Amino acid sequence: MEKMVGEMSGGTLTIDKKAPGELVGALEVFDAVSSGQADMYHSADYYYINQHPGYAYFTAVPFGGTAQEVSNWYYHGGGEQLHDELGEIFNLKGLLAGNSGSQSGGWFRKEINSADDFNGLKFRMPGLGGKVLGKLGASVQNIPGGELYQALSSGALDGLEWVGPMADERAGFQEVAKVYYTAGFHEPGSALASSVNLDVWNELSDQHKAILRYASMAVTQFQLAETLANNGAALARLQSQGVKTLQFSDDVWDAFGKASAEVMDENMGDELFAKIRNSFEASLATSASWINKSDGYYVQQRVRVLGG
Repeated sequence: MEKMVGEMSGGTLTIDKKAPGELVGALEVFDAVSSGQADMYHSADYYYINQHPGYAYFTAVPFGGTAQEVSNWYYHGGGEQLHDELGEIFNLKGLLAGNSGSQSGGWFRKEINSADDFNGLKFRMPGLGGKVLGKLGASVQNIPGGELYQALSSGALDGLEWVGPMADERAGFQEVAKVYYTAGFHEPGSALASSVNLDVWNELSDQHKAILRYASMAVTQFQLAETLANNGAALARLQSQGVKTLQFSDDVWDAFGKASAEVMDENMGDELFAKIRNSFEASLATSASWINKSDGYYVQQRVRVLGG
């Protein structure tokens, strides 16, 4: 995004990107930008549900929207305005900037044959999805990405979810675990955010605000296309290294669904969370009513007729 912003502004607006730990820790960026210690962060907003549970919707929620459905809501269903309303509480201007599509179900040391197998499992999953696994008895950890390989290889974790085949291969998880569930309930369309300190945002020119907004939109599409273009080949390489790819059984999915409903309902006492949830689910219903009858049905028929 920093390259896009520099080029679009002719160098009049620049982003000085810092690595995790260089200015603050990876999970400390929200507070740093909110307080003005930093101007902008790039992160997954569901890391900050302890600030407000509504932030989950600006990354992903259990049984939520695909990447396309999230964009539909954000840009055409009121999501961007709700991101702003939530951000005003914390002195932030939210911008979606990235989406890695559907997240894999995760890496495990052993197969999951029933929902009971999550009981006592040491598993990394952030956001509301992690709270769902907690209801199934898992010991849920919220560990930054850079620490995951070591945690899995040392046994500090029994399993983890990260992103998908391309990113997971880069992380090297196939070296320390061989059971890989390719579909997950927790992040069907995982967005990232580049949020700006609101005081800094308000001082920007209209042109610079537009550049940041449109660059964030471009990054979202670019990252999604990059991820989906590379996941298939990466998955084939993982399988060639002995990784066993599986899907959770229907009864496990049913347990995910029951626990997810409980987690979501627990937050409905918060007026803004309820407002965000209702808006999101209304948009999802509208999107799905067409997608199921068009793209979804088409893909089923394409696979049936041509295979794949």
